[in-house]
Amino acid sequence: MQLNPQLSNLPVYQPGRPLEEVARELGLPVDDLIKLASNENPLGPSPKAIAALRETAAQVHRYPDGNVFYLRNRMAEKLGVEPSNLIFGNGSNEIIEFVAHALLRPGTNIVVSQYCFAIYPIVAHLSAADCITVPAKNFGHDLPAMCEAITERTRIMFVANPNNPTGTFAAENQVLELVNKIPEHVLLVMDEAYFEFLDQPTDLLPLIANKPNLIVMRTFSKIHGLAGLRVGYGVGHPDFIAGLEKIRQPFNLNAMAQSAALAAIDDEEHVQRTRKNNAAGLQFFETAFSEINIKTIPSHANFICAQVGDGRETFMELQKRGVIARDMSSYQMPEWIRITIGTPEQNERCLAALKDLR
Repeated sequence: MQLNPQLSNLPVYQPGRPLEEVARELGLPVDDLIKLASNENPLGPSPKAIAALRETAAQVHRYPDGNVFYLRNRMAEKLGVEPSNLIFGNGSNEIIEFVAHALLRPGTNIVVSQYCFAIYPIVAHLSAADCITVPAKNFGHDLPAMCEAITERTRIMFVANPNNPTGTFAAENQVLELVNKIPEHVLLVMDEAYFEFLDQPTDLLPLIANKPNLIVMRTFSKIHGLAGLRVGYGVGHPDFIAGLEKIRQPFNLNAMAQSAALAAIDDEEHVQRTRKNNAAGLQFFETAFSEINIKTIPSHANFICAQVGDGRETFMELQKRGVIARDMSSYQMPEWIRITIGTPEQNERCLAALKDLR
């Protein structure tokens, strides 16, 4: 067999290390470890989602609803859009693949920011497309420079807001200027995985009807605590969404995922508890790191980046102390680690472990 040539230099995405893997490697009990590496919800899944999962379990011998009827309609109602504006994916990661399949081919390119989510360049290279990377501004997006970097061959611009992995946030006036300025031949993908953690978010959904080249992505993985079920969705113009539906595989969203997400939509208590815990955790780390002279990047998400000197070594030493963080070397930030906001007890333990290393 002869593999596609673009696979030869294609990196493999490295997620945060699982608890069980680190426990096996270090010979530690799983219960002695805490994972603050993958921006998961430290409070766990929505309790309403758990109840829905129990009810659905007895029906998993049947195929799921391929049209995601109930989740699609409830989500549309909550967002104030039409069901035809929505597409669902196996995590928002699959939505990224959809748009790449729809628009990229050899000779085209995407525009991203330095320190962007690693999957964006990967899907571009997988499609034999090029990737134009624009230098970051204070670890965040330089949106005017990104707009200037667009060429006639550009097909997609990816903007994560708040940004993963840095947590930076592009202000509303800058985002709206970009939306109005971006050429019609370029799809603007606004990745809003951390949208629900914002106090004053920029709501782009009212613009969808008149912007066929805009799609907004969100997820149930973060604030709803359903990362293990992989439920993401995109909101876009119905004509473009109809095109993506031709790419989507049948039954890509399993029955358990649909049931849990449908229940989680209305678990406002869980959402508010998560927001409150996150805000307190961010404040805790910002204050604590300032006191011990560790530089951080102001974050608007559920994680914080800390400049610790040797990020890889710190990452390894923290694991030995039972704390799994995220080494940022793969994002060209070798002096940094990323820490997911945990419970107050987990945050205290992480800080103590870092102090022990200084």
